[in-house]
Amino acid sequence: MFLFPHLGTRLFPETDPGKFVINVVTPVGTRLELTEAAARRINDMIHQVIPSRDLENVIANLGVVPNISALYTANSGEDTAQIMVALRSGHSRSTGYYEQALRTALAREMPNIKTFFSSGSIIDAVLDFGALAPIDVQMSAPISENFGPMFEFARQVTDRLKGLPEVGQIMIKQVADYPTVEVNVDRTKAARLGITERSVITNLITAINSNALIKPLIWIDLHNGDDYYLSAQYFEENINSFQTLLDIPVGTRLGANYHDYTYSAVPLRTDGGSGHEQSILLGDVATVQRVRNPSEADHYNIQRVVDVLISPRTSDMGGTLDAVRRAVKELEAPANVKVYFRGSVVNMQRTFASMELGFLLAVLVVYLVGVAQGRSWLDPFIFMFSVPMGMIGVVWMLWVTRTTINIESMMGVIVMNGIVVSNAILLIDFANQRRRQGQSLRHAAVEAARIRMRPILMTSLATIVGLTPLALKLEAGSAASASLACSVIGGLTVSLVMTLFLVPSLWELFYSFKRDHGAQAQGPEAAR
Repeated sequence: MFLFPHLGTRLFPETDPGKFVINVVTPVGTRLELTEAAARRINDMIHQVIPSRDLENVIANLGVVPNISALYTANSGEDTAQIMVALRSGHSRSTGYYEQALRTALAREMPNIKTFFSSGSIIDAVLDFGALAPIDVQMSAPISENFGPMFEFARQVTDRLKGLPEVGQIMIKQVADYPTVEVNVDRTKAARLGITERSVITNLITAINSNALIKPLIWIDLHNGDDYYLSAQYFEENINSFQTLLDIPVGTRLGANYHDYTYSAVPLRTDGGSGHEQSILLGDVATVQRVRNPSEADHYNIQRVVDVLISPRTSDMGGTLDAVRRAVKELEAPANVKVYFRGSVVNMQRTFASMELGFLLAVLVVYLVGVAQGRSWLDPFIFMFSVPMGMIGVVWMLWVTRTTINIESMMGVIVMNGIVVSNAILLIDFANQRRRQGQSLRHAAVEAARIRMRPILMTSLATIVGLTPLALKLEAGSAASASLACSVIGGLTVSLVMTLFLVPSLWELFYSFKRDHGAQAQGPEAAR
């Protein structure tokens, strides 16, 4: 049992998904065409590291389009990309091997590119709730706070955690200093010219990104009933300088908006001009400057958040989270900034706490049922000693096979307990029968172990042999249940030997004590 603290913990057994995702972050502000060039280099390296017989396909998702489709991508700008790699069924090497080989090659050949590898398994995606990593150290602050102190503390956390041996990969999800164009509208000037700040922003967004998200227009084909979205915007190549941006019309000097989305009834007056001469340009009411802001403003429960994503170096996610908690606790967070730990590992700890409570309740119920069925408080107490004997075998087998404690292995513990308890009941019940027939305690215990050894061996060996192929992971997908098989095999192997020797010995010991104690209690009564 001294090996128990050295066992790793994980919500679900680690499997070979046969696919993985490379999250790529180029230098901040990189244009899309340069990000594409970097993705092509990474694609070439993927084909060099993974042989064609193992590689099925590579799919790249570059940049982000500033419309509704941005909701469905993890990219935050033109300098980010996702490269999804799928391996063929029956690949010669594990997915983890290729991930490590690519990680090493990318660090050597493209040191200016940041990468974060995440699993492509649908199981991991569900357990992580779509997050890129199982551990998320989240800095949270009220919406009134600036992002600056949050990002500064996130960088301190990153620098502190990089030195931990348990941490494999670490990355700040959000970009703190993305190049941004800031438009400051002078409300006084705008009011004097008869336009509002809202109309300025509305016309500016329409010019550079269409009216699809502001006031979508739908045209219905009368012949077939199909509907189409109608959008209008400037050609992207025509907006190539600050001056072009400042020359965008945002209203008219006649008091009506250039794009009147309120469909005002105020008629437009013209004086024979060209139209553009009567327009209010963006430069008339606003100033434009270059600044650096976060690439995306993420929120959780209305609070601003910055996420530090962590991927464990080994399969021991619980141990990694404990190490991360200790390291973060040593740092002092800024005022109004709170640190939360999220991800599937936190849910794992809650699940394990519930299962531990359920396991204890199950043991208690088995004991009480034994009391009710056998009409004895002592016999159930004796046969419950077979449970810790089985746990010794479980811990030993998990440590030898380098298997983590997970849901499957816990289910194996429950299965193993049911079998070892039934074996112990067989021994105790037969020994009680022999004792009632007048045999001595020693002789009854020996007879019970000798005669009941055959059915106990048959039950235990049949279970062990039947689960051995599953523990050896001989078939595709069997790795998901291999930890269950290892728990049952290890528990039954040790309990098989210990039950045949320990339970009869304990039975004789306790009944000898009961007999001697009863004789001492009856002695004075007999003397009277």
